[in-house]
Amino acid sequence: MSTPIGRWIARWTQRLLLAVLSTFLVSYCGDWAFFMLRGQPQDQITVNKYLTLPLKDNKVEYDYEGTLPLSCAKALYPRNGSIPCWYLRRHPSQVDHL
Repeated sequence: MSTPIGRWIARWTQRLLLAVLSTFLVSYCGDWAFFMLRGQPQDQITVNKYLTLPLKDNKVEYDYEGTLPLSCAKALYPRNGSIPCWYLRRHPSQVDHL
C-alpha cells in the first residue's frame, strides 16, 4: 500500500511533467507558426571552420579550414534543416570530427 505522502509526490510529479511537456509543445508549435507566417526567414552567419584529426596517445589536432557563411533560420528551434541564428551567433566556431 502506498502512503498519502507517496501519492501526493506522484501526483505532483505527474503535474510537473505535464506542465513541462505542454510548455515545450506550445513553444515549439508557436515557433513553427511564426516561422511560417514570416515566410521562413533565413540569414547567413560567417563562422570559423575547424577539422579535428586524431593523433597518437589520444591527442587531437585542430586544423583551421577558413571562414564560410552558413545559412540559419530566424527561429527558436531548428527549422528546414538549418541551425537557429541565435545559436550560430553564440557559437561562431564549428568543428568537424574526422
